[in-house]
Amino acid sequence: MDLPEDAVSLSGEAEMAVSDPEGPLAIEAVAAERDALAREKTELQDMLLRGKADYDNMRRRYEKERLEQSEYGAMDAVKAYLPVLDDFERALAAECADKEYARGMELIYQRTVDVLKKLGLEPMSTEGVTFDPHVHHAIEMVSGTDAEDQAVLGEFQRGYHFKSRLLRPALVKVAVR
Repeated sequence: MDLPEDAVSLSGEAEMAVSDPEGPLAIEAVAAERDALAREKTELQDMLLRGKADYDNMRRRYEKERLEQSEYGAMDAVKAYLPVLDDFERALAAECADKEYARGMELIYQRTVDVLKKLGLEPMSTEGVTFDPHVHHAIEMVSGTDAEDQAVLGEFQRGYHFKSRLLRPALVKVAVR
């Protein structure tokens, strides 16, 4: 007997069952093979669903990392530029005999600050705030002052945020009772 090319071959027990359709062994063999194929199908579907879920999770994680990289990619460059900004502030605080030169330095400083703000740099304000160890670094603690306990009395170095993330903590003087 010739079988078509797309015919499914049966196992030995199932083939015996087809040749002897009346036997109880035949029914049990076909049922067992059917159950085995159903289990295998279920396992393969489960593997497929798990693989698809893993792929979707990996794709979402990659997309999130890519967005963070593009959003915070300039953070290292801005952080490297902060000492130059500090030097500008110290230079502007010093007395200068040439007023035109001092005015030019102020303009350059202001333009630099504006560019860094457009990139996402946000200076922290420490005037009249309570000491917060998450954003301040206490360099000096002063007792016997009229200020409240844990109040920031002065700033040694300005702190900055970059797009709402702490870039550099402020170095401050704190009142202690």
